[in-house]
Amino acid sequence: MAEAADFQGMSPSPARRWLRRSGALLAGVPLLAGLLQLPGHTSAYAADKTSVAKATGSSTVDVSVDSLSPSAPTDGDTLTVSGSVTNNGKQTVTDAHVGLRVGPSLNSRSAIDSAAKRTGFQAGLDPSEVGGKYVAKFSKLASGVSQRFSISVPVKELDLGSEGVYQLGVSLAGRTAAQPWEQILGIQRTFLPWQPGEVDTKTKTTYLWPLISTVHLTAETGSDEQQTPVFQNDDLAKEISPGGRLDQLLSLGSALDVTWVLDPDLLASVDAMRDSYRIQGENRTTTPGRNQAVAKAWLDRLEKTVQDKKVVALPFADPDLASLAHNGKNVTGSLSHLKDATDVASSTVDTILHVKPSTDFAWPADGAVDPSIVKVATSAGADKVIARSDSLRETDGLPYTPSAARPIGGGTTAVVADARLSTAFQGDMTKADSSTLAVQEFLAQSLMINLQDPDAQRSIVVAPQRMPSASQAQTMAQALGALQDGNWSEAQDLSTAAKAKPDPGATTKVPSGSSYPSSLRKQELPRAAFEQIQATQTRLDNFQVILTDKSRVVTPFGRAIDRGMSTSWRGAASQAETFRKGVKSYLDGLTGLVHLIDKSDAKLSGRSATIPVTVQNNLVQGVDNLVLRLTSNKPNRLKIGDGPYAEQPIRVAGEHSQSVKFTTSAEANGPVEVVAQLYTEDGQAYGPKVTFEVKVTEITATVMLVIGGGVLLLVLAGFRMYTQRKRAAARQAEEPANSPEAEAVNTDAAGTVNTEDTEGDADGPSGKSGAEPGADGPEHPSDPTPDTAPESTDPSGTGERVDR
Repeated sequence: MAEAADFQGMSPSPARRWLRRSGALLAGVPLLAGLLQLPGHTSAYAADKTSVAKATGSSTVDVSVDSLSPSAPTDGDTLTVSGSVTNNGKQTVTDAHVGLRVGPSLNSRSAIDSAAKRTGFQAGLDPSEVGGKYVAKFSKLASGVSQRFSISVPVKELDLGSEGVYQLGVSLAGRTAAQPWEQILGIQRTFLPWQPGEVDTKTKTTYLWPLISTVHLTAETGSDEQQTPVFQNDDLAKEISPGGRLDQLLSLGSALDVTWVLDPDLLASVDAMRDSYRIQGENRTTTPGRNQAVAKAWLDRLEKTVQDKKVVALPFADPDLASLAHNGKNVTGSLSHLKDATDVASSTVDTILHVKPSTDFAWPADGAVDPSIVKVATSAGADKVIARSDSLRETDGLPYTPSAARPIGGGTTAVVADARLSTAFQGDMTKADSSTLAVQEFLAQSLMINLQDPDAQRSIVVAPQRMPSASQAQTMAQALGALQDGNWSEAQDLSTAAKAKPDPGATTKVPSGSSYPSSLRKQELPRAAFEQIQATQTRLDNFQVILTDKSRVVTPFGRAIDRGMSTSWRGAASQAETFRKGVKSYLDGLTGLVHLIDKSDAKLSGRSATIPVTVQNNLVQGVDNLVLRLTSNKPNRLKIGDGPYAEQPIRVAGEHSQSVKFTTSAEANGPVEVVAQLYTEDGQAYGPKVTFEVKVTEITATVMLVIGGGVLLLVLAGFRMYTQRKRAAARQAEEPANSPEAEAVNTDAAGTVNTEDTEGDADGPSGKSGAEPGADGPEHPSDPTPDTAPESTDPSGTGERVDR
């Protein structure tokens, strides 16, 4: 940032006149000025062998300035400076007192920077004490001991001249046994902004007040109708509880004229806490959350606070624009996540807070930009990028700080926040002295901007750290309150600042990618993170097409994917990866609830059969738009339907199962591997396949003919037996009951006709057979009797039957 030269036409202050009277030699030889001390008003400082000792000894006592009030005094005020002194030396300090040293006035922002960095007392650069009764005295200060002090002095006694930024030194002078003369043993420097009256042209200052937190919600929700949300922990409740970080940011910001910058994910998370919610534990267990009242109270206060105030909504979950630009833009689908996060931002804020936010601002991490970041930042609809002056640096040597708005081409405006003011409160503000010094330096830099060119109207933007701590927020509020009560600045919202007329000499060239800070690049999400996010999105896309109520899954998982890209993961790479893996794992678990039931091997012993396959749906909602395909890996042995595979549509109600039967036909013997696989209607495989074996036996055409022939022979044999019985029965019925023929006909109990003679025939009265051997009896005594009589060669008589 270019700095202004000394102000022309300003009358020198008394402190400056004192410095000039100190001697031209000291002014022209800074090194000598650092080694020598000049005589003061009432105390004589040795200028010979004590000067070096005093230069090194001015850090013996630590001087802490814990409060300075008022921060920007005007005529008639009394300045009160309070703090403590601590003896860090080995010897007791005696005859000590704390005094104030005011002046000289500084003439540039760089001079303020230099003064803030100086340590130790430097004669010629540190003026003499105000002296007199405006000191705090200590008879002795033992080693390692601290004592409090407070000095009040009317501003008129400080002999300040014209408006400006004055150095204010608080020093301790005393003696030690080794050096029994008065010397400066400790000093602390700060700044005193002096603008006693209203300026003609005030600087318009925009201060961004961010309400942003880390990721708290998981993708998991309950299976109940309300889909009870599950939080990673209960840390958000601590932040919004009384005294918590977000509670203090809300309370402090409500008393200031600021532009609220909100992450819609924070609002959605607190809103989710207003009803039933659960806290994630170990082994996927959860416990009920109990801070509903705290969440409701915080949101109610926020809603009342932001009414009629300027509200800027970042894309949902505050995605890391630089990481997207450098590592994610070439991963398919990554930029679409930014568009979705931007689209949902406005509706989220409007629904919860009932205000319409601006969504046309993009805010890269630390305001660092390069062409790729600007391109990505504006790809989702934003046309204004909040940059910072240590990234978009001035190159034309302007003698003043230009306004924030800069056209950078393509219809995009860079709103360049002032780096010094934006980073003023990034340190440890838990200590009172650190907080006080930060406030005074902030006010000094702000006044100096106005004094650089008092007649030029300028719009300055301050973009502090995204997630200030509670102590940082308190310090910010103290400084901003003093600024808004001051005489040189007036508040302005961000949209108005973005529309301000740009300074014609201000730089509009976005720096190249090679100038992007390496410290920030190391914190970015890697390409692997975006590939993992996209893999989860692809799985979600395949899952949602089968659901009858997509919103129960798409909304929580879509927002969880946004959270995986959050800027809040910078510096927390392992936690970010754990979160992304958790989202994917939970999605895998849900998709696995719709699956095929495993099948055991089967045996097919016929030419055709049906094979059942069961689909199980353990989700609470129904699934549709699924297709089940059954495939034979050897269709020459086993066909499914009319070919190698067959498909059937699937629709299963929630917490139910469905069995589907496929018709098969056998072509040849042998084992066949059969695969069952679910597909979505667009042809994407869903879930793991199920493989089983079907053993095909006794199914060739020849075997089937043999089996058929055997069955036919059995049928014919049975028919023959039936007709024989029927004819025998009919013949018996036609003959007289006492006829020899009737007597010769007998039937057994089973109805089998027996034609064996029971008496001898006409060949002999004795019944002995007169036939040839072998006709009626055995030829030899040992021969068996034939089963039937010998067949006659004579023609049969009428009605005679011959059985064969």
